[in-house]
Amino acid sequence: MILSIGDLLLDITIIPDGPLRPNDDRQARIGVGGGGQAANFCAWAAAMGEPVRLVTRVGDDDRGRGLVSELEAKGVEVCPVWADEPTGAIAVLVGAGGDRAMATERGASTGLRPDDLVEAWFDGVQLIHVPAYSLFLDPLGKATRAAIALVRDRGGMLSVDLSSVAGLKQYGPTRMAYDLARLKPELLFGTAAEVATIGVSAEHLAQVPVIKLGSEGCSVFGRVIPAPVVRNVDGTGAGDAFAAAFCAAWLHGATPVEAAERAVIVGSAAVTRSGARPS
Repeated sequence: MILSIGDLLLDITIIPDGPLRPNDDRQARIGVGGGGQAANFCAWAAAMGEPVRLVTRVGDDDRGRGLVSELEAKGVEVCPVWADEPTGAIAVLVGAGGDRAMATERGASTGLRPDDLVEAWFDGVQLIHVPAYSLFLDPLGKATRAAIALVRDRGGMLSVDLSSVAGLKQYGPTRMAYDLARLKPELLFGTAAEVATIGVSAEHLAQVPVIKLGSEGCSVFGRVIPAPVVRNVDGTGAGDAFAAAFCAAWLHGATPVEAAERAVIVGSAAVTRSGARPS
């Protein structure tokens, strides 16, 4: 069993047919679907046939109930904590070549507290995957650290995704480096920019640090694993697909290089379609 903890949000994806015009219209394709880094990771893991569980806090509203049902239909076991606050949303503006700009309202998700956790949720968990988004703000950050402790107590492993340069800068790069030194993750995923923001060599941050290089693939212990050449439609969720594929391969006994080879294939396929989740 793989578990992730954190955001389950609504994604509103906007793909304009050209540069936006200030104070004027532009035709665009607009899609609405599930989002949130933790939830996306779980959706991709489930699509690969892995048993996976999401611990999340969502609004007790139509949006939240719909997102939980949608994720469950994809094979994810969802452990929701229902809240009075509204479920959050992300507006994703996709530019030429699949580049993205995002505006986020995290809503109820950041209010998850340690005493919301049910110990049975962590039974049988071999690996907990933690987006750094789940560490940036309390009380969710405290709940996430409690969840990691519950998995560690049961002999499970830890995977961390650095999530966001902006988030790391706001949280504090030195503070994140200290967190990683204490948490000792087996796996760490981050872009070159995210790792550079922390300012510590990747090899000192985790047992297996994986540097995501976008269309170039990834790097593991200095070895570059190239990605197949594909048409980049929308990069939303591709990093989560990559991490899910790597974690799944790792748990099934793959070496870091073998896991990376699998991950770049899945991540590359993810950018060829619009939206953060597998179809």
